[in-house]
Amino acid sequence: MTTAIQEEPAANDAAKRIVASIMGLRKAALWLGGAVACGTTGLFFISPLIFVFLQNHLSQELAFFTVAEPFLAHVKLAFVSTIFILMPVMAFFLWRSLSKPFKLTATSQFWFLLFTCFLFYAGSLFCYFITLPFGVKFLLGFESEQIKSIISVGRFVNFITVFILAFGLIFELPIFMVFSGKVGLISCQKFQQNRRYALLGIAIAAALLTPTPDVVNMLLMGGPLYLLYEAGILILKVLRIK
Repeated sequence: MTTAIQEEPAANDAAKRIVASIMGLRKAALWLGGAVACGTTGLFFISPLIFVFLQNHLSQELAFFTVAEPFLAHVKLAFVSTIFILMPVMAFFLWRSLSKPFKLTATSQFWFLLFTCFLFYAGSLFCYFITLPFGVKFLLGFESEQIKSIISVGRFVNFITVFILAFGLIFELPIFMVFSGKVGLISCQKFQQNRRYALLGIAIAAALLTPTPDVVNMLLMGGPLYLLYEAGILILKVLRIK
């Protein structure tokens, strides 16, 4: 009982520090906004090459149904590509803003930044090479002589970019677990005690975010996510973060 009472003020204090860190990101947001705008403009001119690369990877023939659809699809592809490239810079500003209120050392910032980048790109590549091909193959498996697929350029770009970014962000789970334990938001013991709730949340997230609702694709996301959850607990133990 006493431990629970002690943990609550610590968690509230940590939450206030996170809010303060987010407010501190406002200046960085202006700089990043300009960088994203410039990057999107530059990558727009090579977006046709990126588009062909993605199209060939999934072996799809596409069509468009409005005059502006191809243009808007290339703008969105350039925008998401810019976010993908600038993610390390965004992560740098995030951890720099969090380091001040939570007094993270330079070494801690470095490792948080390194693994944030690694897990984001690992999740994105996992989606690109495994989940997306399986998902597209499953969805198009209902095609027949009577039902032929006509996929629009806009929906194709939306489908790919949303899921690649979603997987990249979801794979950050261990980083947030370690950070939460380090600053006193959620203890390692709490993560261990709430495994069943975590498993339920992972199953729901997998059902909502995978390209198809079938069990195979849910496992392709849910399985790695649960392993990452257990990895987060293991890292907390190894680092002796209670």
